[in-house]
Amino acid sequence: MYKVLVVVDMQKDFIDGALGFDGAEKIIPGIAAKIKEFEESGNKIVYTLDTHFENYMQTQEGKNLPVPHCIKGSDGWTLCEELKPILAGMKSYEKPCFGSMELAKYLEENSKEIKSIEVCGLVSNICVLSNAVLAKAAAPEAEVIVDSKLTASFDPKLHQATLDVLKGIQVTVL
Repeated sequence: MYKVLVVVDMQKDFIDGALGFDGAEKIIPGIAAKIKEFEESGNKIVYTLDTHFENYMQTQEGKNLPVPHCIKGSDGWTLCEELKPILAGMKSYEKPCFGSMELAKYLEENSKEIKSIEVCGLVSNICVLSNAVLAKAAAPEAEVIVDSKLTASFDPKLHQATLDVLKGIQVTVL
């Protein structure tokens, strides 16, 4: 049995780019420490990249969130500088929407060997929530964990509401 750390969307556009917000950068040191902890203990680490294309404004998401961001190949699409070397060579999942079905399939296929899944990153009330829900569905017997200090939102009320919802679906919130 092993643990899986899922680092969600720690991309420049969510930290200091198109959708950046105060406080996003504060979670980087904690996530870096968590990655090192998982790596040193021989557990698995994967990460997601919010990935859009030039037609973003014509997509469902673009119509509802009309701020182009994480356009594949742009500077804002890349991982933040602090995590780029730490995550180099690890499995990544590009996702065109909030949750990654590819990640969920990986978790489901390996669910018998997974003890726990810890989800961290940005943004708590959107992509972290979506991927935690998918993780819970994909590996229902694994403990799904979200550390409140390793995720953030542009809206403190939505952040807290998200943590409450996660508790309600039996996600362990630290």
